[in-house]
Amino acid sequence: MAQTNTQSKASFAPQLSVPATYMRGGTSKGTFFKLSDLPERCQVAGESRDNFLLRVIGSPDPYGKQIDGLGNGSSSTSKTVILSASSSSDHDVNYLFGQVNIAKPMIDWAGNCGNLTAAVGACAINMGLVDADKSANSIDDNADSGICEVRIWQENIGKTIIAHVPVYKDANHKVQVQETGDFELDGVTFPAAEVKIEFIDPVDATSDMFPTGNLVDDFDVTDCGLNVDSVKATFISAGIPTIFMKAEDLGFTGTELQGDINSDDALLAKLEKIRATGGVAMGLFKDVSEAQTSQHIPKLAWVGNAQSYTASSGKSVDGSEIDLVVRAMSMGQLHHAMMGTAAVAIAAAATTQGTLVNQAAGCGQSEQQLSEVRFGHPSGTLLVGGKTEQVDGSWQAKKVSMSRSARRIMVGEVFVPADAF
Repeated sequence: MAQTNTQSKASFAPQLSVPATYMRGGTSKGTFFKLSDLPERCQVAGESRDNFLLRVIGSPDPYGKQIDGLGNGSSSTSKTVILSASSSSDHDVNYLFGQVNIAKPMIDWAGNCGNLTAAVGACAINMGLVDADKSANSIDDNADSGICEVRIWQENIGKTIIAHVPVYKDANHKVQVQETGDFELDGVTFPAAEVKIEFIDPVDATSDMFPTGNLVDDFDVTDCGLNVDSVKATFISAGIPTIFMKAEDLGFTGTELQGDINSDDALLAKLEKIRATGGVAMGLFKDVSEAQTSQHIPKLAWVGNAQSYTASSGKSVDGSEIDLVVRAMSMGQLHHAMMGTAAVAIAAAATTQGTLVNQAAGCGQSEQQLSEVRFGHPSGTLLVGGKTEQVDGSWQAKKVSMSRSARRIMVGEVFVPADAF
């Protein structure tokens, strides 16, 4: 008698599809969502939202590649953005940024991404979050193109950012975002349209831009693996909390590329210990162990005098065409270019007389007040501007500006297993 082969029905969770936009902003890439498109339980902060976004990006991934998600295995691409229409008449869109840890089940919501900020205005217009009349009115009646000023409320840090987004009228006289152009940004292979970004009052008026009260501190680095117990440092909270040190005090020149740093585990551990110690000195952590739960802030950077070097692309950077060199760590790795928020910190520090960044730019022995600097980074150079002033004895950055570019790479649906969040 033949036996009947019976199999129990396999148990599995179906996939859910959610509208998403994949964009490059500056030298970063991220997955953008409209808040109202997210599953209802993910529209508020909490475990469900974090787990959903982790699964989208492909984290945590012990292999470090994020193969099963939209991340690309680097801090520059392991990013998510949630946009929503602003209820305030002073702003057009709310922007919430999440830095997704590659290896750990953790999203850091503590800071902003300055690079992806360049994509927020364009994405908001394309998602219909910016009033259509505002976009249309940004183009004169007798013109085919113009600039739409998108006022962004950065929810992570509670700050206003203004994006000047180029727009044009298509063949049907509909306003579209201009994404292509001839603006070249070092760290990005192809040219695109220039997007000018202004960070308004990047430091709270009630707090000092320099949290220790000093432009330069004697930074206690005991047990951090350096040959000395104390080095000079500038601690600043503008754009993102950042620790600036002299390249020479770390045994560097300031012309390092990723291969010089990221392949040395012992060196990375030393730099992470310094970052954590600096976070305590800035008042961000009570103890160095707390730094493990906040790898997005503070940033650790080192500066050096202007000098010639070869960028990661093979391009020659002439020391006579820059004011200084800067290198910065992001999520435990040397950044391939420069984080946008760290560029804000560089601009604010460089335009403040007496900081290590200002001194590296050659202004340590003069009364010159800089308004902009061009610095060299691993991929090339970047020009940033800043305006700082002392108010009641405390330094404040009133505005920092820079030019970036942004482009849509994909618009569609991202699929996530229903049991992932």
